[in-house]
Amino acid sequence: MAIQSRVPDPVPSATVLLTRPAAQSARFAAALEAGFSGRLLYLTSPLLVPEWVADTVPRRDWKAILLTSETGAEAAILRRVADRLPDLALCVGQRTAEVAAAGFRVQVAGGDAAALLALARGAGLPGPMLHLRGRDARGDLAARLTAVGIETAEVIVYDQRAQPLGPAAMVALQSAATVIVPLFSPRTAALFVAEVLRIGTRAPLHLAALSPAVADALAPLSSAKVEIAERPDAPAMIEAIRLLLGNLRLS
Repeated sequence: MAIQSRVPDPVPSATVLLTRPAAQSARFAAALEAGFSGRLLYLTSPLLVPEWVADTVPRRDWKAILLTSETGAEAAILRRVADRLPDLALCVGQRTAEVAAAGFRVQVAGGDAAALLALARGAGLPGPMLHLRGRDARGDLAARLTAVGIETAEVIVYDQRAQPLGPAAMVALQSAATVIVPLFSPRTAALFVAEVLRIGTRAPLHLAALSPAVADALAPLSSAKVEIAERPDAPAMIEAIRLLLGNLRLS
């Protein structure tokens, strides 16, 4: 069901700058468009580019894999047969589970590392488990599970190479029109801050943060309006953007 906008017409003119990889940005833009039908402009300029890493997966009788990102799920599918991965994937959230379901049975946690830790502890599996993750990861999931008696290893299966914002994004940031930026990770938030400080900006910035940790990374942009999503998922991020638009209209 499409999310219906509660923002009164007319919605102020604003550009949504999407900094995730292209496919994820396109999907989020489509979800936004369902709620704001034709009233926002969209500009994609990824700050991170995924790259596969060929680290070896040890030959073990793994009981389940742990997935904390869509990219990790994509890597798991590519490596499922060659690395003899188990058929059960415990996934951090719904979108990761949707990707992993193409190659695994999935169980879904509530969207963050703490929820995945609770899911893994409650699964009734003795271990060993395997966390397939990116080079830049938070939460020490493997160590925390091992500490409570569930042997868990981790293997890096992808990296995220940072890249600068593109020319169109730079133009948008240096214009006088409002730019809304949804930010989904502390690393991406930190990269965005660095780009803003490098480029300089005239545009009023309205930033939607997936979590308090993401918002903390945005602290150097003291003049920006920041709205933190109530939950770490796409619908809550869309609602955060709705609130930013409402604040923009009233300012």
